Amino acid sequence: MRALALVLAFALAPAFAQLRAPDVRYDPSLPPIVDAMVELGEVGARDLVYDLGCGDGRVLIAAAKQRGAHGVCVDIDPRRIAEARQNASAAGVEDRIRFVNADLFETDFSDATVVMLFLWPDLNMKLRPKLLKLQPGTRIVSHEHPMGDWEPERTVHVQAGGRSHPVYRWTVPLR
Repeated sequence: MRALALVLAFALAPAFAQLRAPDVRYDPSLPPIVDAMVELGEVGARDLVYDLGCGDGRVLIAAAKQRGAHGVCVDIDPRRIAEARQNASAAGVEDRIRFVNADLFETDFSDATVVMLFLWPDLNMKLRPKLLKLQPGTRIVSHEHPMGDWEPERTVHVQAGGRSHPVYRWTVPLR
């Protein structure tokens, strides 16, 4: 039994060794903001929604429950992925969501039709070149933080937690 545990530990070690500390602290979006993100992203049943830095999975759970979308939760913190999976199961939408414990900068999300973000401005900027290579028409929604000089096509302000929260939307342009 001990030998099997050692074999498993060595087999799993490379996958976990590649992960690093999260770039942002865990700060879940409040429910009115989550609803605004799903609405602003015009999420529908045919969409494949990626939440990069998904935290507890609440954005994709809402997209799946409210709009019938499928999605992919990506987070570098395995605790967040476990929590997201548990929350999706409790909400009855676990079969609509894939859970990926990975670095979002190394994740292939080229099949996304909608990308959800709640990162820091410098991380949005670092991610922007990859976002602009997505299929034209892909919607990008960011809670709180813009994309430098890439002007959002829409911005809404959501009153939650005693203050106004901007939520931005861009659409990947034709090339």
